[in-house]
Amino acid sequence: MFSLAGQTGRSRRRLGAMARSRSLRSQLYRAARVMGNVQAAAKGPGAYGKRVVRRAVYRGTNRTVGRLLRGFGL
Repeated sequence: MFSLAGQTGRSRRRLGAMARSRSLRSQLYRAARVMGNVQAAAKGPGAYGKRVVRRAVYRGTNRTVGRLLRGFGL
């Protein structure tokens, strides 16, 4: 076996160290997101495209609001 002492996180992954497991809540949210993507894709490319754009807009808006709130110290 080899020693992982002094290795960075990236090197550890290449050497075969176990990945960090996600919490059950994280796994459930991820599964729900994937199921929503599948349902939107089943409705057609227009519905899936709207979903992708909507999520991108929400992500940008939430990021901006978060920066403003942090700027105000909230």
